[in-house]
Amino acid sequence: MNSKVRKIIPQLITLLVVILIFGFFTFNAQINMDNRGIEFGFGFLTQESSFDVQFSLIEYDGSHSYARAYLVGLLNTLLVAFIGIIISTILGVIVGIARLSPNYLIERTAAIYVEFFRNIPLLLQIFFWYFAALRALPLPQDADSIFGVSYLTIKGLYTPSFVWENLNIFFYSLIAAIISIIVIKNYAKKLQENQGKQLPVFSISIGLLIILPLLTFLFGGVSLDFEIPVIKQLSTTGFIYEGGLSIPPELIALTLALSLYTATFIAECVRAGIQGISKGQKEAAASIGLTPNQILKLVIMPQALRIIIPPTTNQYLNLTKNSSLAAAIAYPDLVLVFAGTALMQTGRAIEIVSITMLTYLSISLSISVLMNWYNKKIAIKEK
Repeated sequence: MNSKVRKIIPQLITLLVVILIFGFFTFNAQINMDNRGIEFGFGFLTQESSFDVQFSLIEYDGSHSYARAYLVGLLNTLLVAFIGIIISTILGVIVGIARLSPNYLIERTAAIYVEFFRNIPLLLQIFFWYFAALRALPLPQDADSIFGVSYLTIKGLYTPSFVWENLNIFFYSLIAAIISIIVIKNYAKKLQENQGKQLPVFSISIGLLIILPLLTFLFGGVSLDFEIPVIKQLSTTGFIYEGGLSIPPELIALTLALSLYTATFIAECVRAGIQGISKGQKEAAASIGLTPNQILKLVIMPQALRIIIPPTTNQYLNLTKNSSLAAAIAYPDLVLVFAGTALMQTGRAIEIVSITMLTYLSISLSISVLMNWYNKKIAIKEK
């Protein structure tokens, strides 16, 4: 028998077994649903949801459909994941480098941070920030202002919001600046490889990010104003802030807990990546006159990234999936809004749970594809 055929047959058998198992459970579920008079379908998504959500990035109320409620929960989940990934990455890189510092105080502080936050269950950390730390904040009428424009209260953070005019022109200028930076970066890389010359890419990038958007204010008709929150009395004891941007305490607590927790694991990934580079690399770089910062930036980190990226990708995935713990403090993420409230009202357990699972799977696969692409892009290629 051909060797290729022998390799394919076990795979086909495995695939067939998986299909048969899936078909068995699907058929069994369909029989049970028919016996109970339950119809399977997704028509409920167009029905009126009849429930409100306390925090939404898009317009939503009880008159909107379940599909709209799903979108609200999805956007809230993506918001937490996006902010958490950024904060945990920055903090993780700083702590990871600090753990290798020759300064005893810095190294010990970073080590204590890692051991403390990674060994306490994430759910308990969420509870601490929400029920202990943020609940100790003052009521809106008693809150002191931060720089005269922001207020941190038990009901959340109230801060000025941007009021734009011709925002699309400003947005296009940012896209143009980013494209220009990518082109210049690629040109600088080729120039260094071919002629050994270095362009000040960082300075040029900062200049483009400042100059191009600034030109839209001067000549493009773009204007920016700020709406500052103002306290308003609703009743004898009830106060609320109007105007500006309102960030609920649930979002603050969840973001803090996820970021601080995930940053500890990213810090260990960074530390392991740097330690994976031989001392000879550092000594060779120092022998040609590079400063410690230049050694880290130009020699160590480019090589360490290929070790750091794969495990860090896992941490991004964990952070995204761990955001589902938001339901514990009533933050309206996908699980609470769609797999919680919508499921209880409609009784469409199979449909809603399937959609929720596929959504998290799609988000995770998207993150994996993006990080794998970046990992291949920065990989050291032999010539």
